[in-house]
Amino acid sequence: MVNKEFFLALEDLEAEKGISSEVFLDALRGALVSAYKKQYDGGAGTVDVVINPEKCSIKFYTVKTAVEEVTDPEKEISLAEARELKKSYKAGDEVRKEFVPKDFGRIAAQTAKQVILQKLHETERDNTLNEYSDKKDELMSCVVRKVDAKNVYVELGKGQVEGVMLPQDQVPGEKYNVNDRLKVYVKNIKNNGRNAQVLVSRSAAGLVKRLFENEVPEIKSGSVIVKAITREAGQRTKMAIYSEDPQVDAVGACVGNKGARVNAVVAELNGEKVDIILWSENPLEFIAKALSPAKVISVTQVDEKSAVAIVPDDKLSLAIGREGQNARLAARLTGWKIDVKSESAAAKAALAAEAAKAESGAEEAEEPAPAQSGEEA
Repeated sequence: MVNKEFFLALEDLEAEKGISSEVFLDALRGALVSAYKKQYDGGAGTVDVVINPEKCSIKFYTVKTAVEEVTDPEKEISLAEARELKKSYKAGDEVRKEFVPKDFGRIAAQTAKQVILQKLHETERDNTLNEYSDKKDELMSCVVRKVDAKNVYVELGKGQVEGVMLPQDQVPGEKYNVNDRLKVYVKNIKNNGRNAQVLVSRSAAGLVKRLFENEVPEIKSGSVIVKAITREAGQRTKMAIYSEDPQVDAVGACVGNKGARVNAVVAELNGEKVDIILWSENPLEFIAKALSPAKVISVTQVDEKSAVAIVPDDKLSLAIGREGQNARLAARLTGWKIDVKSESAAAKAALAAEAAKAESGAEEAEEPAPAQSGEEA
């Protein structure tokens, strides 16, 4: 039914793929029972399959219970018939009887092939999950292998594992072509049952953080800490950094000699602007720095997690940014709501507030004093 070459092939698979032959045999055992019952429309009763790799044999057995009087022929065997096979059988014993299925050789061979292919696929999927489970949130090199209307499919590392870049993980304006070499951020590893899927991203803020880790030894060693990072992919990133060591110039470390380090990151991001900001535990000071590259005159807290930043008139558009991008990113970076105003607008607002206050005070002074007790109104 299944010849010696089959068992030798299992040994080769065990050596090549690192999959135990016992895993294949257990799966094959169950598949053969299922295939046999299917062939006989489920009327074969209880069937067991014994596979012996040493003897290169596969044997089928019916499994029935010995009883005094048979009521279910598919599951029971008379005690008298059982004792013809073995005299020591008693009522209630499990009786196993070998049989040879008719015309089952082709089905057995086909089933064996299907089981092996399925187990190979499942094992490769599990190996992928195991290999990449510790790669989440990491930076990896890849090669673009396929681009369709929506997704980009890449080959990761040396294991030829496929990664998928969904539309939301692609950078607006970036073009991806087959055989392009990219650096991607491993966003997630999904097991959807039949396939393991590694989701990668070029738009995640984590990509920029990992790129800086590669370029800046001080970040890698922990002497410079990335406190916060926010990004609008393809346009601008703001990254707040900090060092507890006063001897370390955190911003200088990230910029590098003549801008070499930050320029290397910007080149990988295809020219995306990157603002490196020194984090401060004083939130108002941090807000002023977050609005870089604009110069900020003052920042005043208005409410909890809400502040007004005053900038020179000629720096207002720079502070707000195109379509509000700079102020928006600064707000995300700091976690505060930021209202950006020009110096002249703030001065006018202050004068208007003073005038309103003065007018309110004058009106109060003109009101007649309340009548005293015993006096005529």
